Amino acid sequence: MEAIGYFFMSWLDVKMLLLTALGTFAGIYIGAIPGLSVTMAVSILISFTFKWDVNHALALISGIYLGGVYGGSRSAILLNIPGAPSAIATGMDGYPLAKRGEAGQAIGLTTVISVYGGFIGILALAVAAPLVSDLALMFGPRDYMLLAIWGLLLVGSLSGESLAKGIFSGALGALIACVGLDPMTGENRLTFGSMQLSAGIAYVAAMIGFFGVSEVIAQIHELKLTAIKQNVSKIIPSWSLVRKHLGLATRTSSIGVVVGALPGAGGDIAALMAYDHAKRTVKNPSRPFGEGAYEGLVAPESANNAAVGGAYVPMLTLGIPGDAVTAVIIGALYIHGLKPGPMLMIETPHLFWFIVGSLVLANLFLLVFGLTGIKIFAKIVETPKPVLLPLILVLSAVGAYAINNNPVDVYWMLGFGLLGYFLKMYGFQVGPVILGMILGPIMDRSYRQAMLSSGEDLGVFVSEFFTTPLSAILLACVVLTVVSQADWWKRLRNR
Repeated sequence: MEAIGYFFMSWLDVKMLLLTALGTFAGIYIGAIPGLSVTMAVSILISFTFKWDVNHALALISGIYLGGVYGGSRSAILLNIPGAPSAIATGMDGYPLAKRGEAGQAIGLTTVISVYGGFIGILALAVAAPLVSDLALMFGPRDYMLLAIWGLLLVGSLSGESLAKGIFSGALGALIACVGLDPMTGENRLTFGSMQLSAGIAYVAAMIGFFGVSEVIAQIHELKLTAIKQNVSKIIPSWSLVRKHLGLATRTSSIGVVVGALPGAGGDIAALMAYDHAKRTVKNPSRPFGEGAYEGLVAPESANNAAVGGAYVPMLTLGIPGDAVTAVIIGALYIHGLKPGPMLMIETPHLFWFIVGSLVLANLFLLVFGLTGIKIFAKIVETPKPVLLPLILVLSAVGAYAINNNPVDVYWMLGFGLLGYFLKMYGFQVGPVILGMILGPIMDRSYRQAMLSSGEDLGVFVSEFFTTPLSAILLACVVLTVVSQADWWKRLRNR
């Protein structure tokens, strides 16, 4: 009964209710602006909550976190510029839907499915926190390396018919991510003596360039300057459409919970794996994947919202952040005199149930705010292209500059925009480049940590792939992913 009381605390206190609503609303619109990440929003917010009551601060943070993860899908659907890396997979089918005039229906379905995935993640946090945290503890450096390699191969499998082009794009992203200071030795890598390159290349600037600027150039080149009228008469999706995809959403939400609970993985990898799962298991999609399939919206959006609940699991039970946002939240808890980890559940169990209750409330507000303002957002796509395209360039430049307040990031954005345009011309997808930039550092760091743990003995390093059960399972997944994309396997399967 005491736990139930703490669960509903934020529901019954008017101030906390308003703070949760405000955080969710702000998170949606911050997440929809490329360059303004959820991590940035939470970091700035915490500086204002030093003197607040801890419950008030956590209520606001819960709203911003859930709203921000969802918000990235709006710009991905409408402009093909993901507001966050976790929305890259959403844009693969969301933007083709907007080009068909179905932006309202796409955003409506995305909202409902995101809320559904969020509830599954929160349920996992409330019921299975110890179990999921134990699974996360089993992952060592070698397993994270295999997970990153698997993610890179999944990127390749999502890149159309050519696995080689997909892997090339992912490897290009991993190479770009190597620029800057070595994370383990502090030495410069691929900087060519430039001080500007020592800080590395911001993947958000690259993301805006590859998706936003390259799309603007492509539309100018193809002279597609006619605005598309959007059908926003029916925003709330029909129950039959939602029910049809609940099975897929349940499976991909489970993927989101598990991947979200892995420290450092987060919704980016969860959305990618969920999209790949949908592409492999859905036999009769509404349309071909990449051409406006609703399944391509359902899978990544349910997974990245479920990953929020998963990311809270290691943070609250082990004191280990599940992603960048929960790393910031851990700092906020320490500032307020709390100690995230095993003792948190023992010393302050009421705080755990208060967080669960705040997340449930924020998820309900997400449904309300997510289904409003869609008609206004849809007008963006209907704006005449001679007005819209320069506006996208200006917003892209502002978003790139806002990352570090550095004009060099704007130059990188423009350069990657041109590169993205030429890649598209020759049949290379740009999504794998960004995901390669995210997965590359994980693969690099984990490989070197695994080598150090095996005494830098290559024989020991290789043998542990087969003697450790979890590593063997992940290695099998990597091999099966490669085999399933091979031409000889496709011919055999078709026969």
